[in-house]
Amino acid sequence: MEPNPRQLILRLLVSSEGGAVSARACVAAGEIFGIRENSVRVALVRLAAAGKVEATGRGEYRIGPNAADLAEDIREWRNVESRVRPEWSGRWIGAATSQLARSDRNLVRRRERGFELLGFRELEPNLFVRPDNLVGGPEAARERLRKLGLGEDACAVFSAGDFDEERDARARTLWNGKKLTKSYVELRKALEAWLERAPSLHPMSAARESFVLGHDAIRTLVFDPLLPAPLVDVKERRAFVETLIRYDKAGHKLWRRVLTALSSQDADRPRPTVNH
Repeated sequence: MEPNPRQLILRLLVSSEGGAVSARACVAAGEIFGIRENSVRVALVRLAAAGKVEATGRGEYRIGPNAADLAEDIREWRNVESRVRPEWSGRWIGAATSQLARSDRNLVRRRERGFELLGFRELEPNLFVRPDNLVGGPEAARERLRKLGLGEDACAVFSAGDFDEERDARARTLWNGKKLTKSYVELRKALEAWLERAPSLHPMSAARESFVLGHDAIRTLVFDPLLPAPLVDVKERRAFVETLIRYDKAGHKLWRRVLTALSSQDADRPRPTVNH
């Protein structure tokens, strides 16, 4: 799905790896998707007001404090395989949420987002689990949830390994491993197909396609539960990640070339009035 102005700006800033992106480059990116310049500039103003982007004082913007945590998670997609151990002992990481105040909707939303990012699933009411195959174990999971805004009052994270046979078997069915493996294969093939035909495409079309496909692939990886074997085909996930890294490099190179060309053209155009 093609981005709206806000989504486009945030994705550009996240892909800048913490650097700044000029308003002119944002306008040029909008042109690739047929987004009017005024819409891009209005989106920049509103994102800045919401604290999701901040101006650097040179007509450039970077990720703001209210989007920094999610941006950090997204930037880490290249390192996902380094976050998991090669072997799984069969133990679990548990998270109990009995102390969570259900009336606090903001806290509930943070919990749901945090659990989704870490691959937790609900085994029983107020008990969420995931395989204990993350580097750092429960301590690392606890710290990451804390960074996402979940303290000990929201959930207690611990190691679990003494489930009875029925619960252990049920826990292993909380994720659709076959569907996950299929998505790795399909996305890898789609990325490889783009890499093969990109040289024959018009640069604008290639940039648009690379942005949409790359966003979908990276989002899939950011929210991947990082399951161990035998719950998922780990080799297919690694092959997908390796292909995505090659694709991302090619996409960044293409986008730099296209944005440079469009920004140069835009420099000679009269500046519009931005309506707040």
